[in-house]
Amino acid sequence: MPFEPNFWTTHVGSVPHTEAAALTEFLANRLEVPTWLQLPRRNFRESMYAQFSARLPGIVLDEKKEKVYFNTANDLTPALETFYENYLADNVDAFALSPEYSEGFQTFLDQMRGIPGDWIKGQVTGPISFGLTVTDQDLRSGLYNDLLADAIVKNTAMIARWQIQQYRSVRQNILIVVDEPYMASFGSAFISLSREQVVEMLNEVFAAIHQEGALAGVHCCANTDWSVLLETSVDILNLDSYGYLENLALYPSELRAFLDRGGVVAWGIVPNNELIDTVTPEALSKRLHAGLKLISDKAATRGVAIPPQELSTRSLITPSCGLGSTTVAVTEKVFETLLATSQLLRQA
Repeated sequence: MPFEPNFWTTHVGSVPHTEAAALTEFLANRLEVPTWLQLPRRNFRESMYAQFSARLPGIVLDEKKEKVYFNTANDLTPALETFYENYLADNVDAFALSPEYSEGFQTFLDQMRGIPGDWIKGQVTGPISFGLTVTDQDLRSGLYNDLLADAIVKNTAMIARWQIQQYRSVRQNILIVVDEPYMASFGSAFISLSREQVVEMLNEVFAAIHQEGALAGVHCCANTDWSVLLETSVDILNLDSYGYLENLALYPSELRAFLDRGGVVAWGIVPNNELIDTVTPEALSKRLHAGLKLISDKAATRGVAIPPQELSTRSLITPSCGLGSTTVAVTEKVFETLLATSQLLRQA
């Protein structure tokens, strides 16, 4: 049976807060698909690339300079052997997120034990974005080193699996979203990866998530070639639909195929910055409904049927992107607006 959330709420993960407990409790009792909080302002280890780096061979975390990189000048053989021994032995716990890197995860897990509900979400920085952003000491992206590239993909997959296994004690319906902001640069001179390479890397991570019985999502907070992500085995597509909804209308056949296999779109319709003070839940609800009609109408001109009601049924809503770089006041307004917009969308 397909997942039909009908405008349920969730969020990307990062917030500007420096402690997790209060906001975790607030959101866990209000979002239909709550998730753990990433706290990049608590310390550098919780930034989106450092946070998932600890188990990788050759990784160096320089907290003073706030930099994470691979040191490939030394022999990586011992570290690679340890990494692959754990991977091949299916030692998922070896890829655990420690409290030093993710205070919000354990806080969330502890609080969720006492809160009723059906769904839960986790997140991990994707292999494309991680591997292109984190370089070696010579500023060569990790993804262009064949040994490191494979480890990056497998590290992502194992961290996703570890989260799912932790979640099983509190909820059975689980969604893990892979954050891929760097996909906004796909097809440009800045990325020398083929479409096939991107799909293969992401599908390896999604397969690991599916292996654990969870749904796999992908988040890109800017415009990209959505046909690439829709070609993967992903279950949930999360996009900044406040800024880029109309771009999805360029891919009606791919979107139709995605929906046919049970896909869900998570619409990032609530702006994640100071623009939140210029919008209302009523305006955002109308904006999203107009966007769904636009997608349907453009699809119809190409002979593809995507009824707006079908899209509505297969929809989550989220902030347009993470909130780690904004203020606490903006964040509170974003979540308030998110909840109110969801209610209006479901009443329409």
